[in-house]
Amino acid sequence: MPLDPTAADLREAVLASPRAVAAHDRAAWAGLFATDAVVNDPVGSDPHTGYDAIARFYDTFIAPNDIVFDVAHDYAEPATVLRDLTITITMSTGARVRVPMHLRYEVVEEDGALRIGYLAAYWELIPMVGQLLGTGPKGLRAGTRLGLLLLRNQGVRGLVGMARACTGIGGTGKRIAGRLCAALAAGDTAAVTALAGGRDTVRLWSGESVTAAELANRTRGLRQGKTLAAGRSVTVSVDLPEGPALIVLDFHATRDRIETMRVHTRTVTA
Repeated sequence: MPLDPTAADLREAVLASPRAVAAHDRAAWAGLFATDAVVNDPVGSDPHTGYDAIARFYDTFIAPNDIVFDVAHDYAEPATVLRDLTITITMSTGARVRVPMHLRYEVVEEDGALRIGYLAAYWELIPMVGQLLGTGPKGLRAGTRLGLLLLRNQGVRGLVGMARACTGIGGTGKRIAGRLCAALAAGDTAAVTALAGGRDTVRLWSGESVTAAELANRTRGLRQGKTLAAGRSVTVSVDLPEGPALIVLDFHATRDRIETMRVHTRTVTA
């Protein structure tokens, strides 16, 4: 019989990931993923597909470090959990960085259990590297060790794939996101429609589609918070009159144009 998970079930399946990270349990963490799962961390870098690649990702980026999750909000949609958080990474040399982040987990059923089929981590690589180097010699040593681990575990191809996260929509996308948030806050339907690529409707993650006018009405008074550009996507934490929300904007592959806009409002707690 197919599983019919509740929002709490989905969140619980996802919470097993930070628990395994905190316990430094490689087998438990890698075992959370479906057979052909994909980890794209950060979005914009080359993805890691399948158990072996995901285990090598763990060996490179998780095993040497202590990672603490500071979660502001969790959102649950059909088969999906999104987390608005900041992680604190203490590296092997003692260098410490705080990385603002949004995480998207797509959960699938496999062998009668809920497993992670896709993990997308939206965060900005260049500011994190700058923060690391700003910690002085400890940060420089940590960066050198990480580079060597990356080469050992994933080869030159992995190093090049990670470097791709330094490219993408970047500041241009964040400026467009800022204009969109200002238009939503003001209830400016014409500006929302234009910034959304001239579309008359916007799709919510639940599958519901709303008109630009209805969206602008719902989001009037919106306050923009954490805004991150990763690859060709921009994610934005916002406060709406009825509570927090997370907006995910995906841009055209070659043009500075929003292709999809998804609004997540359904928070879930323990």
